[in-house]
Amino acid sequence: MKFTNAEEVIHYLYSLPHLHPKNDLSFIKKLLQQLGNPQDQVKTIHITGTNGKGSTSYYLANLVKKAGQRTGLFVSPYVYRFNERIQLNNQDISDEDLVNVANTVQAAYEKLKQGDEQFSLVTFEYEVAMAFVYFEQKQCDYAVIEVGIGGEHDKTNVIIPEVSIITTIGLDHEKIIGPTIQDIAQEKSGIIKQNRPVVLGNVPDSVLSILVKKADKMHAPFLQLKHDFTIETQNGRLKYSDAKRSLSFAYRPQVEGYDIAVAIKAFLLLKLNLNDQEIEDAINQTQIPGRYHILQKEPLIILDGAHNIQAMSNLLEVVHSEAKKRHSHVYALVTMMKDKDLEQVFSLFNKDDQVLLTTLDYPRVAKENDFPIDVQRRYNYEGDYQQGFTKLKEKMDASDILLVTGSFYLVSAILNWKGKGNAG
Repeated sequence: MKFTNAEEVIHYLYSLPHLHPKNDLSFIKKLLQQLGNPQDQVKTIHITGTNGKGSTSYYLANLVKKAGQRTGLFVSPYVYRFNERIQLNNQDISDEDLVNVANTVQAAYEKLKQGDEQFSLVTFEYEVAMAFVYFEQKQCDYAVIEVGIGGEHDKTNVIIPEVSIITTIGLDHEKIIGPTIQDIAQEKSGIIKQNRPVVLGNVPDSVLSILVKKADKMHAPFLQLKHDFTIETQNGRLKYSDAKRSLSFAYRPQVEGYDIAVAIKAFLLLKLNLNDQEIEDAINQTQIPGRYHILQKEPLIILDGAHNIQAMSNLLEVVHSEAKKRHSHVYALVTMMKDKDLEQVFSLFNKDDQVLLTTLDYPRVAKENDFPIDVQRRYNYEGDYQQGFTKLKEKMDASDILLVTGSFYLVSAILNWKGKGNAG
């Protein structure tokens, strides 16, 4: 089979299964070996974490690019279009290159199937292989690789990175890598590699010993936020400090500051040359799709893909603080995947927040009856997200805030809709 356009590639990827019966790396390793192990031809930085891994990936990729390096970036999910998943120097992979790398991977896949009829690939394995082939072809100096889920068993865990990063650890994907936060920490510690430094973000004390033990076992130098480097608010600005450096940035919410601090610390470990002003410029120029995306300023419309308890708690803290300053109301259009802890997530909203539940035409997205009974009683439901968005907007005063959240799929749907001239 040979692909002729990007739509064919994307349709094919989504037709593949999502999980193997046996969750190991044997399939992706065989495929990469057939491709000549492209992952070994580029220096990598490997990033996992319950939250913040996407933002940290974008910040770090921008820093490395600013230092004059050809920089690959592999992230998920996408907001506008699939090509965002694989980037070179802040540019999405072109449709032409997407087709070319998919055909390269497909040829290797078909060859392996000839020798073993049982050989199969899941969607994410195929995507990972495409990214590594692309980065090798484009002769990247560095590639920033964001984990899909977990760490040890994730299909990206086929690299020996220059630096590993664990941004946060909380409850998410418990059915796959849980059920406990300790299980999740153990799984994420799997990206710590022999003699390679690991940078830790805002990790709970309850699981820190698991990560320290793994780092000690691997003789991996260990750098932790709030111990080896810090980020704090001073005089209305964010200040990053470590033993050798002090940097200042325009104010951002504290949780975003954590991502920035972790990205800077990892970047400094690479020993690439940027002065303080260049680091500040790289951070300020970084745009992160679908994360605290301001669609409109009056009334304020914020889109954010927060999709678990930790992320939603952080987001609502910022939004409620902003509403307090404005003496305004918060309206929220929300849908989530039905396998999330919906009860706990919705308990984070204030009682006077005007929440409207919605859904999307996507298999895992919660429909009306998937929401807990008390959530259904508390909030209205609108099955058409565009109608829901319009209804909430019509109720708002100029000082109010509309938050669209709960899923990157919802953020993506609104952004793509609004990008087609429906700005009202």
